[in-house]
Amino acid sequence: MLEPLLLIDDDVRLSQMLVQYLGEAGYQVTSAYTGKEGLKLAQQGEWSLIILDLMLPDADGLDLCRQLRVGTTAAIPILMLTARGDATDRIIGLEMGADDYLPKPFEPRELRARIKAILRRGLRESTHTQALRFGRLEIDREAREVRVDGQLRELTSYQFDLLVAMAERAGRVLSREQLMDMVKGETLEAFDRSIDVHISRIRAAIEDNPKQPKRIITLRGAGYIFARSQDGEEQ
Repeated sequence: MLEPLLLIDDDVRLSQMLVQYLGEAGYQVTSAYTGKEGLKLAQQGEWSLIILDLMLPDADGLDLCRQLRVGTTAAIPILMLTARGDATDRIIGLEMGADDYLPKPFEPRELRARIKAILRRGLRESTHTQALRFGRLEIDREAREVRVDGQLRELTSYQFDLLVAMAERAGRVLSREQLMDMVKGETLEAFDRSIDVHISRIRAAIEDNPKQPKRIITLRGAGYIFARSQDGEEQ
């Protein structure tokens, strides 16, 4: 069965090319040329991935990304396309819930590789099925859910995998490069700070006070450490 992908991009020529190219690679791509149409299709269908362009004729792609991160579409991975060179837009996109971004123009092969990496993360099965528990925090790897005090906390697919990677190595210092390699299977480029953005979003979801984190600690010049002992637990 072909993987169903939703492409939201007003560039008709590019969309038609990607439908054919990705179709030959084993994906079934449905195109939407406006934000309104894309949101409607996203909410009505079952998608493995949404490819979202920031520059849409009737909607702001960043606002649409935020809307897709609630309700029935909240767990669908989002790959953001942007023709803007401003790194701020990409950072905001990640903060809104995008799992990855790709600047235009791009090589179709790179798009395919990023799609494959995102889907591989979502399908990767843990060798352990039981939930990870750290005080009031529970990470259910099988259901791909995170709860604090029993309350569900929303994370993107990428952020969930990043949290699991750290939690499974609780007490160990992990550099940005190590985290990128664990979750994305890529080497972190020197200027890439997307990991920091995702960590910030994870903290907003699971920390009592994200400005004074107790679960994910930053070690300057070294990386991050997920606290093995939390909420007054004995280590």
